[in-house]
Amino acid sequence: MYVPSYQLLLNKKTGRSYLKKEREVLYEEDINTVRTPYMVYKLVEDMFKLSEKAEEHAYIMALNSKCKVLGFFNVSKGTVNSSLIGIREIYVRALLIGASFIILIHNHPSQDSTPSEKDVEITIRLKEAGELLNIPLADHIIVGEKYYSFKEAGVL
Repeated sequence: MYVPSYQLLLNKKTGRSYLKKEREVLYEEDINTVRTPYMVYKLVEDMFKLSEKAEEHAYIMALNSKCKVLGFFNVSKGTVNSSLIGIREIYVRALLIGASFIILIHNHPSQDSTPSEKDVEITIRLKEAGELLNIPLADHIIVGEKYYSFKEAGVL
């Protein structure tokens, strides 16, 4: 299965944003639908090696109404202990690709996947924005030595 990664660009003539497929990764396992946080963790770990990154990286996974992966977007690259994640930037991408759900995934280079106060805050803000736009935040997964799922923890 090919899993695409997209980039948001600006058309200088029209001033409009558009999506450009950045790359497409052949993923060996058949994942027509993403059903568990572990499947998301395994997929992003296999594709992006988040647990090996020295800085924080944040991605969104866009899903259709049947939980089929529409694509990934790198929404932030930060420092060793923080990353600026913009709600607007996330939902612009979700709207342009026609997502029914999104999942936020980011890493903690310290390998401790315990959420910080800022992680909890951004999760709540993304959840609220998703409810307004009818594109729910299905999960927020933090990758470290293991993973932490806000859905599995009952926060979402």
